[in-house]
Amino acid sequence: MSRFVERFASELVEAGVARMPARVFAALIASEEGVLTSAELGERLQVSPAAVSGAMRYLTQVGLVGREREPGSRRERYRVHSDQWYESFSRRDQVLTRWENTLRTGVEVFGPETPTGRRLDETLAFFEFLQQELMGMMERWREQRDRLRADSGD
Repeated sequence: MSRFVERFASELVEAGVARMPARVFAALIASEEGVLTSAELGERLQVSPAAVSGAMRYLTQVGLVGREREPGSRRERYRVHSDQWYESFSRRDQVLTRWENTLRTGVEVFGPETPTGRRLDETLAFFEFLQQELMGMMERWREQRDRLRADSGD
């Protein structure tokens, strides 16, 4: 299991995720229930509670994990959502919308005929294209996920 965790974490690092959040996420997704406490994560990864805490701050912020209280305890546990990637990409839609609005403003400020305005306008067109494609992909994924769940009896 630790070999898988380190390999998957390395893949995430190569994709731009910071090392500790990548390791923590990989350990969490590889756990039996997809739920671990900070202490359990620290023990599995041989890292300090502070390292786990910092990683969790990032992972919860980007929506890859959720935080919950352990029943009857003050300890928190962290959960990988079954649809964590879907949820994460869904939030990207909101980010793209904000970027598009800012880019539109930039095109207006610099003027569409200036080199800066043209560059911003092309970037805007790319993000609009990306958002349209993302919406279609997300719909196709929901259909595929529903078929997979129906086939597995979930």
